[in-house]
Amino acid sequence: NRIIGEGFHPAHGEPHAEVFAIQSVRDRELLSRSTLYVNLEPCFHTGKTPPCVDLVIKHNIPRVVIGCIDPNPKVSGKSVKKLVNHKVEVITGIMEEECLDLNKRFFTFQLQQRPYILLKWAQTLNGVIAPGNNSQQWISHEISRKLVHRWRSQEDAILVGTNTAATDNPRLNTRLWPGKDPLRIVLDKDLRLPSSLHLFDGSVPTLVITAKKQDDRKNIAFATLDFDEKLPERIIRELADRKIQSVIIEGGAKILNSFIRAGLWDEARIFIGNMVMEGVPAPVLPGHPTGATAIAGDQLLIYKRPV
Repeated sequence: NRIIGEGFHPAHGEPHAEVFAIQSVRDRELLSRSTLYVNLEPCFHTGKTPPCVDLVIKHNIPRVVIGCIDPNPKVSGKSVKKLVNHKVEVITGIMEEECLDLNKRFFTFQLQQRPYILLKWAQTLNGVIAPGNNSQQWISHEISRKLVHRWRSQEDAILVGTNTAATDNPRLNTRLWPGKDPLRIVLDKDLRLPSSLHLFDGSVPTLVITAKKQDDRKNIAFATLDFDEKLPERIIRELADRKIQSVIIEGGAKILNSFIRAGLWDEARIFIGNMVMEGVPAPVLPGHPTGATAIAGDQLLIYKRPV
């Protein structure tokens, strides 16, 4: 009934949570009488780091509680079997749904070989996502916008279309929240966006998806793709090849609708602002919200893609 140590996996390529948890225990003799709780099955193979399952066995930890099994074929129950073979008591499936949600980006990348795809937009009470005259109009409350910056810090990349970049001139960073900036991705088929936009200021790595060949420059990379009806699939394949495990798509309506039509989304977060205006209709998702929250006068709806 006492926590003697804890740890988490800080970044790709760094030691896993089990390593930091074990290192944090000052009295190592306690390890042989302890229970290790992990949300994901300890790794079995040598990758960027040695196998965590061997570390558990080395320190004679007698009991391991695992939230969910690792779907990676290199693991997938092998660590559980190895622990049991070394007389370790193993309990699985504890808070499994919560652990699956916690690891949804990793699982999507492992099982579907693509990033986890989040859609996000704000719309008015009458279902409008943007003014019809290409002007900029905030729809959500400033507290909601701060929450969006928190979300950005949790994802690998953020994507917008050409019109959104030209009209809003977004920075697509996390300036309203302490956290890492995601990779900025912008669609620019004909390379017509001006270099004066914030997206091209070099402050954050940016990927331009275009139909034209273009050499990379400092902090700005270019990917040449066919802009046809399969564009969403081509974008996701490009991001997967770049080892991007999650992307949040923030607009505009055209690019959001193209991903919805392709069935290429996992979760959507939609703010309903307390206002009415005429303009561009917001995308429409299948099904019903799985959650709703009031935030500073806005309503936040959460959708999960029907499976």
